Amino acid sequence: MDKVLIIGAGGVGRVAAFKCAQHPEVFREITLASRTRSKCDAIVADIKTKMSGRADKASPRIAAAQVDADRAAELAALINDVKPDLVMNIALPYQDLTIMDACLETGVHYLDTANYEHPDTAHFCYSPQWKYHERFAEAGLTALLGSGFDPGITNVYTAYARKHYFERMDTVDIIDCNAGDHGYPFATNFNPEINIREVSAKGRYYENGTWHETEPLSVKKIFDFPDGIGPKEMYLLYHEEMESLVRYYPEVQRMRFWMTFGQSYLTHLKVLQNVGMTRIDPVMYNGQEIIPLQFLKMLLPDPASLGAKTKGKTCIGCWITGSRKDGDSNPSPFDYYIYNTCVHEECFAETGAQAVSYTTGVPAALGAAMVMTGQWSGRGVFNMEQFDPDPFMQAVGDWGLPWQEIFNPHFQI
Repeated sequence: MDKVLIIGAGGVGRVAAFKCAQHPEVFREITLASRTRSKCDAIVADIKTKMSGRADKASPRIAAAQVDADRAAELAALINDVKPDLVMNIALPYQDLTIMDACLETGVHYLDTANYEHPDTAHFCYSPQWKYHERFAEAGLTALLGSGFDPGITNVYTAYARKHYFERMDTVDIIDCNAGDHGYPFATNFNPEINIREVSAKGRYYENGTWHETEPLSVKKIFDFPDGIGPKEMYLLYHEEMESLVRYYPEVQRMRFWMTFGQSYLTHLKVLQNVGMTRIDPVMYNGQEIIPLQFLKMLLPDPASLGAKTKGKTCIGCWITGSRKDGDSNPSPFDYYIYNTCVHEECFAETGAQAVSYTTGVPAALGAAMVMTGQWSGRGVFNMEQFDPDPFMQAVGDWGLPWQEIFNPHFQI
């Protein structure tokens, strides 16, 4: 397998295309497609310019195409024309099921970075995609879900920790910090519609076999992030990787997800909520139905344009506690923190995108490589933690996201 079709030409799609192009030993042919062909053409031109200066590796064949990912027939026609071995879905999560249907119809493998969301309901779960398991299994195809950072690498970090260090995991805290500054009073680092839906939804965490809900952004803690980032306020959210992790690691007694936000972002978000601009139900305006959040999206800076302006770092990882594997019958209590720190300016210099896009696009490309090379294989629908973490962890640093470990760390949540 050596041909891939990437659907989506935002910041993450740009990074995924760049990373695939950097590995022609895996990806001999790349097609980048989106609803707006001109975006794909621009990214393809940038990749060809940067690859032309590399004497160490041959360049893959890379082309642009146009497709409306909401239309399964149009998707199937493009897939039949391109004949990829795998489709990388870097489009909106509303389109996951449509793209999965097209992959089943045409007999190609599937990968995405975020779980399915219904456009009319801010509800995040894997259940609609897990229901495709038997269909992909019967077709002899692999569907890899959530191959981003969180979800994605955080799932692999958890699997790696469980395999190598833990006899039993008691708690898992997934911690996502963006300490970057783009200079705008209010902007989102990925799709504004998806970002605001996620942040304004009720928080959820898992404890003792039960899911517990919290009011949006009502639970916060201060965490002292490593690598010079320092103390930041982080807020409890619901994030989809928790759903799969508690499914495949039922031993975990508590699982939470945290994300940092600056006060300017939170203040603007609160005002927008108060005046109704974050609503996802239609309202009438001048005789025409509009979705306020979709209208707001058109007014905000395009996340793909933030790369040149964003300075600082991201830090994403997993804090895990439990009993350590130590070779005796009474495993000792153990705290473990595994994380990646990424620099916005370095990501932009390499790919033209900031670190939030980079940290999602890199694992999308590497996850695709795991499937394309057969290092991860299976018939059906899978989350990242279901596969052996070792080949991914051995490669991810060279692909641009090196990881660090702290054993029995001094700071606490």
